[in-house]
Amino acid sequence: MIDKLEALRARLAALDEEVADPALAKDPARYRETMRERSRLAAIDAVYGEYKAALSGIEGAKAIIRDESDAEMRELAREELRGLESRRDELEARLKDLLVPRDPLADKNVIMEIRAGTGGEEAALFAADLYRMYARYADGLGWKVEVMETSETELGGYKEIVFSVTGEGAYERLRWESGVHRVQRVPATEGSGRIHTSAVTVAVLPEMEETEIDIRPEDLRIDVMRAGGPGGQCVNTTDSAVRITHLPTGIVVHCQDEKSQIKNKAKAMRILRARLFEFEDAKRQAERAAERKSQVGSGDRSERIRTYNFPQNRVTDHRIDLTLYKLDLAMEGDIGELVDALMLSAREELMKAEKT
Repeated sequence: MIDKLEALRARLAALDEEVADPALAKDPARYRETMRERSRLAAIDAVYGEYKAALSGIEGAKAIIRDESDAEMRELAREELRGLESRRDELEARLKDLLVPRDPLADKNVIMEIRAGTGGEEAALFAADLYRMYARYADGLGWKVEVMETSETELGGYKEIVFSVTGEGAYERLRWESGVHRVQRVPATEGSGRIHTSAVTVAVLPEMEETEIDIRPEDLRIDVMRAGGPGGQCVNTTDSAVRITHLPTGIVVHCQDEKSQIKNKAKAMRILRARLFEFEDAKRQAERAAERKSQVGSGDRSERIRTYNFPQNRVTDHRIDLTLYKLDLAMEGDIGELVDALMLSAREELMKAEKT
């Protein structure tokens, strides 16, 4: 572990020199990646500094116990030694956790897609509830949420909503939300008071930069049309809606939320890059026949990951067998405990894999 930490310290020094080079600022994408790496390594190095200080303190306390003739001083040194050894063990465990290889996509922003599944209008209403839950969670972390595409129902639900989340560690924290979310509650449209079960699918895609996904113009068919559905003056009066078809894969993206055709096209391209990355990643996994198996599941959208039971105020994550009786708070965006538990479980699995 010490060798890894010393190598990390050397890498941090090299990054400091790189950041000091004015040429770096001329390449915004490279500058962002360099600063992200530097920030992460600096945080680990700070803990390493505390760890080395604890080791030095332990050696000093042991020397006093060994060499000091005053009994009271030796007893004080023993008390200090116990505290320092406890601190050393705590810092060592933290360093091991920090040294677990991070997913290179961890710091990516995300594009989330929520779609109503089985359950008709009730599923669409729950899709809207999930969007509000994630938006409030993101707001609490200081992240930015931008709606990119919606398909609303008459009662205010969403057949589909696509939105981006921008913020440090967004993909690392939200990636585990991908899957089937099941809701059990009495629908507002139900007169007899019977509990219904509905389902909503959530996809969490890392948002890729233009330079990271190669899209050839000749592979795209771009159609423009008049926006449909409820809206302002531009609806059905200007060709602002955009549909982009990626011909090699058949992936289709449609955006009409903006009044500007240019803005709709830009949003559609962002979604397309994320979906193409997911498509290529799934293909690579299939070719390797090595789907990731972990305690938190594969993230496959066909996999039921969580149940929201409103009559019992209960939310259960089936991947880690965690049940919380505070569904009312969760729906207000208080999902940090769930997210942290999923991240911890994933890290523990990675640490086990490192040892084998």
